[in-house]
Amino acid sequence: MTEGIKIRATLKGDVVEVKARMDHIMETGLRKDPASGQVIPAHFIKQVVATLNGKTVLDAQWGPSVSKNPVVGFRVKGAKAGDKVAIKAMDNKGETFNGETFVA
Repeated sequence: MTEGIKIRATLKGDVVEVKARMDHIMETGLRKDPASGQVIPAHFIKQVVATLNGKTVLDAQWGPSVSKNPVVGFRVKGAKAGDKVAIKAMDNKGETFNGETFVA
């Protein structure tokens, strides 16, 4: 169900602006299947960790209220061109998915 994370990291001075889109179904566990009437099981991202050159710069705890295919954006000071930005996410079913890019 998860395909990965698409990341863009743009340098503005010494601050890198990171935007990432995560492909994920993000089911709350509250909706019913229209055909069967059965509740669709919860399946959502519960943790997102972003690193800059291996150092954690963001550690977010999410829940079922985040929308399908969520987008996250943040800024990190002290970056330079060529630095590696990586994001790892884990959902409530234990699936993990990753994305990485270099600061441009």
